[in-house]
Amino acid sequence: MLTSLRYLTGTAGPSGFGSRATAEDATAACSDLRHITAIITGATSGIGAETARVLAKRGARLVLPARSLKTAEEARARLLAECPAAGDVVVLPLDLSSLASVRRFAARFLALGLPLNLLINNAGKFADRFTLSDDGVEMTFATNYLGHFLLTKLLLEKMAETARKTGVEGRIVNVSSTIHSWFAGDDAVGYIDGVIRRKIPYDPTRAYALSKLANVLHTRALADHLKEMKANVTANCVHPGIVRTRLIRERDGLVTNTVFFLASKLLKTIPQAAATTCYVAVHPAVAGESGKYFADCNEASPSRLGSSGEEAAKLWSFSEEIAAEEKEESVRVGSFRLQVQSSNADRGLAFA
Repeated sequence: MLTSLRYLTGTAGPSGFGSRATAEDATAACSDLRHITAIITGATSGIGAETARVLAKRGARLVLPARSLKTAEEARARLLAECPAAGDVVVLPLDLSSLASVRRFAARFLALGLPLNLLINNAGKFADRFTLSDDGVEMTFATNYLGHFLLTKLLLEKMAETARKTGVEGRIVNVSSTIHSWFAGDDAVGYIDGVIRRKIPYDPTRAYALSKLANVLHTRALADHLKEMKANVTANCVHPGIVRTRLIRERDGLVTNTVFFLASKLLKTIPQAAATTCYVAVHPAVAGESGKYFADCNEASPSRLGSSGEEAAKLWSFSEEIAAEEKEESVRVGSFRLQVQSSNADRGLAFA
């Protein structure tokens, strides 16, 4: 009850910020980010675009991955026009639903020889209809979680190296959602298996909730992994708040429009929704914090399942098996077999 009242009134929490804080408010103490290089997925619209704008305004160098290079170039032009202090803004092709595309993106980025201080895994998708990715994985899970899992894995050494050479703490921010708590059950991996095998009817809301739960569990396991590496890099996840963005573009309609109209007083603006991401990404007060869940720029508690170290370890092992490069035509994870196909998702973009 107290949490709800604090949200509605915008009352500041221990961090000094509350639900009405904007991304610019949350980064006011970090006015010079010229030493920061950040990769932000999903930065061409919505919360990701605002996150990119605010970090660019503070002078950060940005790398914008995108499925559409045209859209990303337009976003780049806007950033450079609106943010005179911005560092370089680099555009590279990436389709997060394709593991092959993720590997190509990572190889291209590493070939640039740039440092990497900040990785913001922000991109998200809500698939209204059941679809499999090129790798045989349910599309929402593949885009929102698995692609980010592999991307993070491929860039970890670069982040650890950058932190070691510069003395600046690296940070990984996974954008989750309070909707992760909507996933009912105790077996995330088993649910994905059942959906792909068509043993469980596809429910788009439950699939989305699972992908956001996976982001939370990934953060927990990743924090432990970084500690084992002795890397000066942290990993945290955030709930940005409820905001109407292009994420739900496939569910536009009379019912959706009516619900959002009636709930408009409870929704955040996009600058407010980007605040927690920016706060966790760069604010000095978050230094050294890892494996935590944040909402409204303050530490919060994830769901019971989201707090499970056992489930986090199980998902990590499952994800490593799927994301591993295999020459065979399928990958077995316990009793679960995925058909793996060669992805052509961004081959047309590779030399653009």
